[in-house]
Amino acid sequence: MSPLFVFVAGTDTGIGKTHASCALLHALRASGLHSTGMKPVASGCIETTHGWQNEDALALRAASSTPLPPYTLSNPVALREPLSPHLAAAHEGATIALPPLRAAFDALCAGHDAVVVEGVGGWRVPLAPGLFASEIPRQWGLPVILVVGLRLGCLSHAVLSAEAILADGCRLAGWIGNRIDPAMEAVEENLATLHELLPAPCLGVLPHGVAPARAAAGLNLAVLIG
Repeated sequence: MSPLFVFVAGTDTGIGKTHASCALLHALRASGLHSTGMKPVASGCIETTHGWQNEDALALRAASSTPLPPYTLSNPVALREPLSPHLAAAHEGATIALPPLRAAFDALCAGHDAVVVEGVGGWRVPLAPGLFASEIPRQWGLPVILVVGLRLGCLSHAVLSAEAILADGCRLAGWIGNRIDPAMEAVEENLATLHELLPAPCLGVLPHGVAPARAAAGLNLAVLIG
């Protein structure tokens, strides 16, 4: 089985990229792949005895195969304030650049069959002057999985995100629906519209309130790993 390295993007902030990434990691592990998650840049971190760490990155690590890599490989840039990364970095006097992130990614790839790289916010989140989060999958040549938070307004967000991904020259490998609003009306009709409008296969729809390890059973990875 060939190695699998993917980038997980979201239609917005707070739509469940981490939840979907963790479910994906559990599914990959169940398929027999030694897998790990990576959050190259995270803002909104907590101070621990091991330094500043991010809850999303810790969740990815919890869903990863053991033994775990050093935290600094899973999350090379951990910023304190819960702001857009370029603002959080500026407040700390830090600069976000791709080479250190790529070095951490390469180290993870060397020791794993699959690496799930989770983005930050939406597709075009700024990391530094002239640098956007979308440059990570573009420059690293990673296929993209788009997480669509199922709520009112998701259709436009999903289509615009997909268009931007393709316009940047990236491959949209698939999309995952995430039931973030259990009261959303016409869910099945919205899902049918997403199937029609998005130029990639649906890998699954994650139910609301179900832990990633259980939600993983609803993902179909055949399009990714054959």
